[in-house]
Amino acid sequence: MVAKGSAPHRSMERVGRYRWTICALLFAATAINYIDRQMIGVLKPVLQEDLGWTEGQYADIVFWFQAAYAVGFLAMGRFIDFAGARFGYAIAFTFWTLAHVAHGLVSSVAQFAAVRFALGLGEAGNFPSGLKAVTEWFPQRERSFAVGLFNAGANVGAIATPLLIPVITLAYGWRMAFIATGAFSVIWLVAWLTLYRRPEEHSKVGAAELAFIRSDPVQPSARVPWLRLFAVRETWAYAVPKFLTDPIWWMFLFWLPDFLAKRYGLDLKTFGIPLVIIYLLSDGGSIAGGWASSRLIALGWSPNAARKLTMLACAIAVLPIMTVQHVDQLWIAVLLIGLATAGHQAFSANLLTLPSDLFPHKAVASVVGIGGTAGAIGGMLIAKFVGYVLEVSDSYSAIFAVASGAYLLALFSLHIISPRLTPARFTSPETQS
Repeated sequence: MVAKGSAPHRSMERVGRYRWTICALLFAATAINYIDRQMIGVLKPVLQEDLGWTEGQYADIVFWFQAAYAVGFLAMGRFIDFAGARFGYAIAFTFWTLAHVAHGLVSSVAQFAAVRFALGLGEAGNFPSGLKAVTEWFPQRERSFAVGLFNAGANVGAIATPLLIPVITLAYGWRMAFIATGAFSVIWLVAWLTLYRRPEEHSKVGAAELAFIRSDPVQPSARVPWLRLFAVRETWAYAVPKFLTDPIWWMFLFWLPDFLAKRYGLDLKTFGIPLVIIYLLSDGGSIAGGWASSRLIALGWSPNAARKLTMLACAIAVLPIMTVQHVDQLWIAVLLIGLATAGHQAFSANLLTLPSDLFPHKAVASVVGIGGTAGAIGGMLIAKFVGYVLEVSDSYSAIFAVASGAYLLALFSLHIISPRLTPARFTSPETQS
């Protein structure tokens, strides 16, 4: 009896963790994604000196990346739902890698805007693909933790960039920094195509793990018409908070090195360690935020209460950022910024989980695309806002004041639109199984 009863347990121990290999691949891709997009922020002082950019021109280049990201999210979300995570992710990854390498071959503001536009189109495929993969590979009880883990790749990318890019740039120039990092990305693409399949099709997934992954209630099997997604409140419960909070992360990503340079006199050789500390704190926030709501759900809390209580704590953690412009001590400023970025990433880990909580699997990437477009539109606005404020005042006070209140407003909007986080209901015949 004991031997028979223990067989499933041994099987689960033997093959029951393969889904975390998939999570590791998503983590690596997100790290690469953020190295590729953040490099221009780290290299901003060098590029401005070498190419003579003004603050307004730099803001315009960021603006066109965000514009492409907005368009790309709408297209990529639907494309990933159609093509599937495996091939959809591979195509998006290849496209953005080529665009990234092209940065090393251009010189003018217009040319940089063009390659940044192409990069934005390709990078828009990262989160729709990643979240669709999480939906395929993880049950609801583990999703926010899995999202928090792979989303932590953003911070690892943000940590690696100020450590790696200055070394390459000082040795070989900024153009080679783009080319070398792009060439390295090919390793991930080979690994993804080799290792990723749907759980039902994967030889590494045993019956016990597959049953665990598919332990949630059966969902409708038909595709949800794309335009129908705009007609349900749950789409906007995701998109409005994305519109309000994504721009703050973009601001950190593209202007934080500039803030440290202007406020504390740091440069390409010295702002690496402060940025590493900030993004290490962000990494901890991403993992802790995903773990916290997953833990509360495991303890019997509803997803609604678990997600929103965790997001409230995150929003409060961001509030002190409003004071950082007036802090004279570098390391106190670093801790305040790190607390805010940790709050953002923990908030984001829970927000990114909502499409899989609220929508059928076959609509997840499309909803992520709609929300990503909303966030990118917000990013376009913040780029223009930051560029204008810096040209007028050369101070980040107003910028950090906007950042401090964005998360409480986003949580309030989420609660007003979806008080109970009830899954979306589609009554048309096309969405019935």
